[in-house]
Amino acid sequence: MGEALQERRGAALLPRSCCGHRGISSSHAELAGYKMTLTNTPAASVAQAFFCLLLCVPWGSSCPPSCQCTERAGAKAVLCSSRHLEEIPKDIPKDAVFLKLDANSITRIPSNAFRHLSHLEELDLSRNAIEKIDRAAFKGVAAGLRTLDLSSNRIRSIPKEALLALNAKLRLANNPWHCECALQEVLWEARLDPDSVQDITCHTAPREEYVGKPLLQVLDAGVNFCSVRQRTMDVAMFITMFGWFTMVIVYVICYVRHNREDTCKHVDYLKSLPSTQGHAETTSTAL
Repeated sequence: MGEALQERRGAALLPRSCCGHRGISSSHAELAGYKMTLTNTPAASVAQAFFCLLLCVPWGSSCPPSCQCTERAGAKAVLCSSRHLEEIPKDIPKDAVFLKLDANSITRIPSNAFRHLSHLEELDLSRNAIEKIDRAAFKGVAAGLRTLDLSSNRIRSIPKEALLALNAKLRLANNPWHCECALQEVLWEARLDPDSVQDITCHTAPREEYVGKPLLQVLDAGVNFCSVRQRTMDVAMFITMFGWFTMVIVYVICYVRHNREDTCKHVDYLKSLPSTQGHAETTSTAL
């Protein structure tokens, strides 16, 4: 009878799933309740309850001090909007699904910035001061990311490798874009948000007439920035090859001329020597 009562007390300490999927604040509240119960519990039950407490502690899920962690539809949401951040926090929980970093002062997205966030689906980086995005900035989240907002930053150009590997819907509006081939390829191949594509405007361009116009409008007019770049590369290649060819011709001419001069000098030297026949006659007369 005593043993059965002891088992009941031990079981009462352990929730049905030991520690359900709850937010950080609720977990800490439960910890306080469990500690109060431990004082009146046999040793075996105390050990079981202590083990459960270890499971309930949110190891690796701590929230960055400048952010707020909550749940949205049963998934972890990390809210870091308007926190005066100048770089991406390093301690974002690994189970984050929604991450809002908008309205800060972030200037760069380095390589592997989100690599540990394998569950990330929505990423908001709008209204920052982003100027540079590394090629491997979104490595590790490319497969699962559904939405990426880079609008209202200071991005002039972006490596196409950073975006073309994504399956996410992209928002790139209201940036001072330099219209070039890489941006054109992104527009053709990436999944852009149709509601914001008209706001991708040429801040600078190879020709002044394109400045201030939506990129989509310029491309619809028949402009192909990639063909312009190809022609430029072809001209540069032709000039380089012509330069090398000219150097080879000049070298051959100098080489032939130098050999001809050496040959003439050698012939003149041989003519200046006394002939073998004359030397032989002189010798026979003397005898």
